Amino acid sequence: MSSTTSHVKYHASRAADSKPLELLARAGFIGYGVIHLLFAWIALQVAFGGSGKESDQSGALQEMAAHSYGEVLLVAIAVGLFAMALWQAFEAAIGESGDQDRTAIAERVVSGVRAVLYGYLGFMAIKVVQGAKASMGDNSESKSAGLMDATGGRWLVGLAGLVVLGVGIGMAVYGLRKKFTRHLTGAPQTVIRLGQAGYSAKGLAYAISGVLFVSAAVTYDPDKARGLDAALKTLAGHPWGVWVLALIAIGIAAFGVYCLAQSRYRKI
Repeated sequence: MSSTTSHVKYHASRAADSKPLELLARAGFIGYGVIHLLFAWIALQVAFGGSGKESDQSGALQEMAAHSYGEVLLVAIAVGLFAMALWQAFEAAIGESGDQDRTAIAERVVSGVRAVLYGYLGFMAIKVVQGAKASMGDNSESKSAGLMDATGGRWLVGLAGLVVLGVGIGMAVYGLRKKFTRHLTGAPQTVIRLGQAGYSAKGLAYAISGVLFVSAAVTYDPDKARGLDAALKTLAGHPWGVWVLALIAIGIAAFGVYCLAQSRYRKI
């Protein structure tokens, strides 16, 4: 390792150990949990009330903005999410323990993905505060439609669907096998079970979303490429799907509560 790389890692490690960053990241978990609790509530409305709201995290942000306290809460959540993104970026750069085995390298890749996700959600929260119609579903549909019009674009959309399907399956396995517990300290069994239910539910939702992306590519129908919003609303359109959607909503709510618990038990 070069002296320059060692110097960068040293300063990144010191920044990652910053107490203010830790406190902000822990607050970010609370905001992330609130987003998923609202997401679960919207999913239940879609299941039993035919709601036209965006049934994904951006819909939860829009729901929050509709209340008098919404903008202040959204700004606070955005700050927490950006702190989480920065923390995960440091984890991606230096790792949790500095190990270089395959598991550690995989964790660093996942940390990088989380950094992008948290940063994107924080950006969406700011857009909602500014009055923009921030929709993850519309954004996904628009990009998919543009991609399908390009040469070989449908293959790329189909490939993206397979990746999302793989992510969903991986997320469910991650939860069922309790792999997330390696990041927790002193968490009671109740919190672990909430994590299992939450990751499994989100994994199923992402897997369905991935299948719909593949279907969108095959049938040339960008409406299906709306991510979680399309997945949950597709389920709501079937008599049996309503109950599957209700179970997913309960699981997402469990994930929201698990995120609240992470603000205390997560290793940072």
